[in-house]
Amino acid sequence: MEFTEDFTDELDPSYNGHDGYAQDVRPSQASYNVPETVKNFIVQFSRHVKQRHIDDIHQLYDLGFNRLTERFFKQTAWPSDELIAPLVDHDDIFLILYRELYYRHIYARLQPDIYHRCQSYYNYCDLFNHILSDDEPLNLSLPTQWLWDIIDEFIYQFQSFTQYRAKLGKKTQEELDHLRSHQQVWNVHSVLNVLHSLVEKSSINSQLEAIASGQDADVVAGEFGCDPLYRNLGYFSLIGLCRLHCLLGDYHQALKVLDRVDLSKKSISASVPTCRVTLFYYVGFAYLMMRRYPDAIRTFCNILLYLQRTKLLIPKSYQFDAMVKQTEKMYHLLAIAVTFCPQNIDESVNTAMREKCGERIHRLNSGDEKTFIDMFSFACPKFLSPVPPSLDGDGKDCHMDAFNTQNKIFLGEFRQQGLIPIIRSYLKLYTSMPIAKMAAFLDLDIEDFRTHLLRYKHKMCMPVWTSGPLLSGEMKSCAGTDFYIEGEMIHITDTSVARPYGEYFVREIGKVAELNKGFRTMSHMR
Repeated sequence: MEFTEDFTDELDPSYNGHDGYAQDVRPSQASYNVPETVKNFIVQFSRHVKQRHIDDIHQLYDLGFNRLTERFFKQTAWPSDELIAPLVDHDDIFLILYRELYYRHIYARLQPDIYHRCQSYYNYCDLFNHILSDDEPLNLSLPTQWLWDIIDEFIYQFQSFTQYRAKLGKKTQEELDHLRSHQQVWNVHSVLNVLHSLVEKSSINSQLEAIASGQDADVVAGEFGCDPLYRNLGYFSLIGLCRLHCLLGDYHQALKVLDRVDLSKKSISASVPTCRVTLFYYVGFAYLMMRRYPDAIRTFCNILLYLQRTKLLIPKSYQFDAMVKQTEKMYHLLAIAVTFCPQNIDESVNTAMREKCGERIHRLNSGDEKTFIDMFSFACPKFLSPVPPSLDGDGKDCHMDAFNTQNKIFLGEFRQQGLIPIIRSYLKLYTSMPIAKMAAFLDLDIEDFRTHLLRYKHKMCMPVWTSGPLLSGEMKSCAGTDFYIEGEMIHITDTSVARPYGEYFVREIGKVAELNKGFRTMSHMR
């Protein structure tokens, strides 16, 4: 499959190429004088991109662009590509990359209008057409961080446009007319087509399969897959597809696209912390919505423990604040998963979770519905509907419809499990007990209580991943406290594994030893 869409001929007549500005706002830019510092930056940036100096490009992209933004463009847009084109000899590839940064800045710091949203989409079309349409690899090298940011921003802008398009209540007639004449803009099929095309062009799945079997990935990579640009974009597109399917509510497909991605091994995502966090967040969320709580808990604990250990080493890029918020969301999702399926987790992660969620954990354990809804609403992604709203309908906002659907599914699962925590708490207190007695404790008649016991058995039996693709797993009982019924008696056995307190004390002793070593070093220095 090859991405060959080219919408440049379908632009609105009020646009003049891909400059990012409609004609009615062009004069303010035409009279703008670009600061000399910015001109020098652009010239230097263009030269390094043309000469494929990865380290220098990364330095200018990660530090230079952000510093100049803080200095000159904190509340205004960067100069349009029309103004900087003469500085770079009208280099087509560099101008496309510049526009990608230009529109990203508008999304991050300003308020994009309908024209910015459409023109940014067309610019992405230009970029991906250059990458995918040629018969040989594009002569371009970009830092891994920038490649991830391109995929991440591409999906984010699709998400933002879908939400924007669904808010019909305050749309002007001009905006509605523009949406009608550009219905192909940010179409879900186009976005999926781009990501799948990048995956196929890079042969990334074949490469990952070869690596897993201990073979040389370059043998199956082909001409494009051997190029770091295509290999990295292909890998990041797999993660982008996982994210996109989660946003659309297809959790099975979200994990299916990652069949050949091994989360337990170091991979390309390890070099980009924001990518790694995104990967684990959406995998964990997909597991949670598929009622695979042990796998969700394992996924969240792995990444949260990784972040605790490496937080001082993670560079503060423009996505750092978003990563911190996503980490906060994962603690809330972990609390929900542990409530549904109690099990021992790493002590440091457990402590951090209790610090961040506080009293809400106790309310979760007591079955408070409002707390579940509030925590889920905060921690879930912004769901999307793949079907655009009718622009000729009643004009009502429908941007919350997808969320309401997923919230209803989650709430239904919660209500089905409503009595399970309470039943579990009683089962832990006894080794055997008459059914009638426990039913009386819960103010239920015997037959209803039997139904709840069967539900407990059913809900606590789920597939648990051990190895292989993320969707694979062995059916296991994750109840912690198991039971069987003989006549009118319940016989109970505790199957939970005791918390490894020894490891906790060893870890704390190690910390004290490090502190003492530091004190001794300081005393010698004096």
